Amino acid sequence: MPLPTPASEPSITTDPVLIFDSGVGGLSVVRALRAQLPGVPLAYVCDNAALPYGTKADDWLVARIVAVCAAAVAASGARALVVACNTASTLALEALRDRLAIPVVGTVPAIKPAAALSHSGVIGLLATSATVCRPYTDRLIADFAAGRTVVRVAADTLVAQAERLIAGEPVDPAALDRGLAPLWANPALDTVVLGCTHFPLLEGVLAERAPRPVQWVDSGAAIARRVAQVLDPLPPADAQADDPAWATGPVSPGLTRGFAGFGFGAPGLLVL
Repeated sequence: MPLPTPASEPSITTDPVLIFDSGVGGLSVVRALRAQLPGVPLAYVCDNAALPYGTKADDWLVARIVAVCAAAVAASGARALVVACNTASTLALEALRDRLAIPVVGTVPAIKPAAALSHSGVIGLLATSATVCRPYTDRLIADFAAGRTVVRVAADTLVAQAERLIAGEPVDPAALDRGLAPLWANPALDTVVLGCTHFPLLEGVLAERAPRPVQWVDSGAAIARRVAQVLDPLPPADAQADDPAWATGPVSPGLTRGFAGFGFGAPGLLVL
């Protein structure tokens, strides 16, 4: 697979942290990074031309993820890469670390903190089908939620709802309800792991649709803490107005507005 090359040239931030996701889900990690590491320069790349990842073959995805990330690292001059996608992290971290000469930080569902927070011992894992059924997720539950009841819910349709929300389009309440419904079958469930980085973007509307209060837990804060360790000492703050971003597919006005809301300039096109 040929490496992508940028068709347009966003303004490059010096030595940024590059966040990668299949779509806009990594913006939830951006939010945590900006809260915990204010002033640290960031860059973003989304592989929206291949969205959703959950329907693609694993071997194809690994090659694709490595190609897109390698090109974006070269274009941005990144000093670290955050793979802000659970599917990509479970598949391609080793390949990315073999290919790239910079630190690579992955994403895993927040099973451990959720298990510690739950009072009832019943937690939900709301994720994509690719994450819910992976052996990696089985190991996380065995290691950190032994003795707990974990209700696994594949809610792939919520990814599209998060994309709509970021683009400024209305979400579908019926789709939200269908995605959440399996969680409420167990009345003792009191904590929900948002196991896809798209889902924290929806937390407000998900909480509104929930029939009772629950704790919503995601990985953003833990990722930000890990990035701080990787960057120690932290780079100086960059004074430029907008951080750079790229997309592999069409850049709609809604996508541009959504990125602007998280401090990024209009995404440039990364062409395969």
